[in-house]
Amino acid sequence: MRSTLKVALAGFLVVVSASLGYGATVTGSVKGPDSTPFMGAFVQAQNLKTRITFNVLTDKQGRYRMENLPAGDYQLKVKAVGFKANPQDGVSLTPEQNASFDFALQKGMVRWADLSLFQAQTLLPEGKGKDLLFGTCASCHGFQTRMASTGRDLDGWKDRVDYMRQFVHFFLSPNFTDQNATDVASYINSAFGVDSELPRSPAELPGYAATVHRFSDEAMKIVFVEYDMPGPDRMPWSAVPYKDGNVWIPDWAANRIARLNPKTGEVQEWPVPYQGSGALAIHSAFPAPDGTVWFTEQGVNKLGHWDPKTQKITEYADTYTPGKEGLLSGGSKHTVRLDHTGYVWSSGSPLTRLDPETGKYTHIEEVPNAYSVDIDKDGNIWFTMPGPGQIGKVDAKTLKVTKWNPPTPNNAARRIIIDSDGYIWFGEYTIGKVARFDPKTETFKEFTLPGPPEHVRPYAIQMDKDKKLWYSSYDLDVLGRLDPATGQVTEYPWTHTENMNREFFLGSDGRMWYASGANNKVGYFYLTGANLRASK
Repeated sequence: MRSTLKVALAGFLVVVSASLGYGATVTGSVKGPDSTPFMGAFVQAQNLKTRITFNVLTDKQGRYRMENLPAGDYQLKVKAVGFKANPQDGVSLTPEQNASFDFALQKGMVRWADLSLFQAQTLLPEGKGKDLLFGTCASCHGFQTRMASTGRDLDGWKDRVDYMRQFVHFFLSPNFTDQNATDVASYINSAFGVDSELPRSPAELPGYAATVHRFSDEAMKIVFVEYDMPGPDRMPWSAVPYKDGNVWIPDWAANRIARLNPKTGEVQEWPVPYQGSGALAIHSAFPAPDGTVWFTEQGVNKLGHWDPKTQKITEYADTYTPGKEGLLSGGSKHTVRLDHTGYVWSSGSPLTRLDPETGKYTHIEEVPNAYSVDIDKDGNIWFTMPGPGQIGKVDAKTLKVTKWNPPTPNNAARRIIIDSDGYIWFGEYTIGKVARFDPKTETFKEFTLPGPPEHVRPYAIQMDKDKKLWYSSYDLDVLGRLDPATGQVTEYPWTHTENMNREFFLGSDGRMWYASGANNKVGYFYLTGANLRASK
């Protein structure tokens, strides 16, 4: 009986979990301008009340299917780079309704904002300021939503660059000089300014076709469900599901933490007290077992703690290195996790442990700069050090530090996670690989990911319920799913450009949660046919 049920489920494209009950089904097809089936178009259904958007892809027959859509009013539209189609407005769905809508694509224009970072770096001309644009500015956001989609003259771009120097002074100072600012503003103006001499469409350039990513039939079997943030420029940095069904979100640019109700789409926010004019840079948030939430304030070297009983936030300031006050190099808090005894660990400069009862920090001086942290089943703290490209462990009882060097040097080890078997996984950001470390044998295994090694840039990583490793590609705007048993990787298209995913979190129901800061959205994804367990 169970095997029969599994086979039946595998034939469906499930869009929402069974927790939403019985809903409507929407099916249809998408055809290209030549009237042939179009594979790889995103069909999107947005609930006009909740602003929740359901995204599925068309298969090689051009067909799509959405199931269990909650009753309500929707807008349906199709998104495919270089094409356009008329949306379906005023779609009113009732429970258990079956509806069908077909779309005919027309030829449109490929926009610069449709490109990935990899495509832009390949197609844009060389020039003074280009390396800074893609190497420094793109640490937080790309060019798509804030440059290619906005028309400004040179003075306008200079104003924006000056604004960013103040807003994230802790990150840019003191190395980003006046000359750097002039070079970046001039380059942005030459590429995307009102008087730019570049073609209106990058598709007119001879090298464009070679940069277009191709996907397999299997890659069409992914579903994204997305939620809009309540205001502009929130820049959500991650989305962490909690046992009560809510999802916690650090707003990097808006100096807030937020809580999402995934069923209703409602987002409640709590501003973090701040007297300054720039960004607190709330980089990471993590719920504790007691329902409180810990978060990092990267820009001011503090940890914050939100208490649901009092609805108040308590901050814990750390000390700076003398002479480097207000700079990341002088002290910062990056990613936060809690160990089994209640200590609060945070990566940054340096790796630190906070005792919440005393408010005292312990600095792990042997780890002057850690990027990511995770806790194993024994309470030991694992970390990455991108500078030397190392990973390491802090013994929970003795605080002894042990470090290991992966096989490939200069790997810029970034995000780290520990799977259910105790293996340590981390992304090798600059060389296009992910690596697995066995703590028992102290041996590494590296997995090469598809794509140009210097542009794959695996950032967010997480293991799913089938023990397949997911990663996001920062430059390519794709997701990848690695089978550790075979080394095979399946790449999946992303719903937007500029995905900027920094952390993935797996919910108890099998949903993989993410945040796309540059697009001001959070959401989750899973593969069609996945038997998601209902939330209670």
